[in-house]
Amino acid sequence: MIFKKKKKKDIPNRRSVEQSNDSSTQPNTNLFKRNRTLTGTTSNRLKSVNTNNELESPRVHAHNLTIKRRKIGSILLLMLIIAAPIWFLINNFTATVNIEISDVKISKSIDTSKYEKVIQEYLNINPMSRFSFFLDITAMSDYVASKLPEVSNIDKINTITPGKVNFTLKMRTPIAGWQINNKQYYVDSRGIPFERNYFLAPSVQIVDNSGVAPKVGTAAIASNRFLSFVGRVVSVSKTYGYTVVQAALPNNTTRELEVRLKEGNYLIKLSIDRPVGEQIEDMGNAIKYFSDRGQTPEYIDVRVSGKAFYK
Repeated sequence: MIFKKKKKKDIPNRRSVEQSNDSSTQPNTNLFKRNRTLTGTTSNRLKSVNTNNELESPRVHAHNLTIKRRKIGSILLLMLIIAAPIWFLINNFTATVNIEISDVKISKSIDTSKYEKVIQEYLNINPMSRFSFFLDITAMSDYVASKLPEVSNIDKINTITPGKVNFTLKMRTPIAGWQINNKQYYVDSRGIPFERNYFLAPSVQIVDNSGVAPKVGTAAIASNRFLSFVGRVVSVSKTYGYTVVQAALPNNTTRELEVRLKEGNYLIKLSIDRPVGEQIEDMGNAIKYFSDRGQTPEYIDVRVSGKAFYK
């Protein structure tokens, strides 16, 4: 017959894969044998149960490392961007004040604590001034000078360590002094009076021959104005080439000043109610007039504008 049924024994056995009862004992070399499913992933995020990183190609591995480096670099850059302004603020912030004196001719010791205290008071009143880029040096100098008149100005500031700032002060140099009620006053070249002097005593000491006793409560005001006038006289005279060696209040008045010059030993009478510059200019013209004629008067009076009286 054509469709004769084959006997069962004539059918060849199909290929079969021998399976081991214990698959866990298979070595790693069986991963790539025929008819086995490869497990793993090339994704740097998704992880399967039996992920094997060795399955990543060198190109994929290098790509993943580049991505990681970029992430780390971005984080570091962000941290630097945040840290830079914080460091800038800390480095320019004044928490602690340190005082130095710029003058090398100081002859007396200085208690810097009182100056540190006044500067801290100013910073407490103006908290934004603790940042150096907001600090007004002129305003601070004026405040310190109003509390401690012997301070001329703040020369410079510089940061010692973060939070600690050094302030260099310049003290007033006296050019004349005056003693009132057993209290010594001084004046500098700008006519600013003060009481505390760290330099040698000035060569010009005002002699009070007025016989007028200053009243309590007004002595300081009167002396400040007069000392300012004397300081300007000494300073402006020096610019004209004359050196004041003595200054005195004449008898029965506090509105006039008599100064003795080193050059020619001239005695000059001045008024505190007239500008210093004009009187010194008239004084210079009068001295030149008498010098050209070989005369030395007993005194020269320049208290009236445009005129010079002499004897």
